[in-house]
Amino acid sequence: MFDILATILSMKILYNYRDIEQHWQAEWEKHKLYDTPEGVIKENKYYILPQLPYPSGSGLHVGHAEGYTACDIFARFQRMRGKK
Repeated sequence: MFDILATILSMKILYNYRDIEQHWQAEWEKHKLYDTPEGVIKENKYYILPQLPYPSGSGLHVGHAEGYTACDIFARFQRMRGKK
């Protein structure tokens, strides 16, 4: 039988998060992914306002992730349609 635990324990961990983070932060900066888009006018303006949880985190459940994911997907869809 395949011993998954032995396989996992024998693997070398090669993930260097510092290099990866630096790379992607540079890419985001290069493509200005966090800048406010230019050319926003009434016809192409769009925003989504998800309901945020309480600062204490009281009452968080799996449904919160579903709602945030749905908002993110819809915002990306609107951006692809030219909304800013």
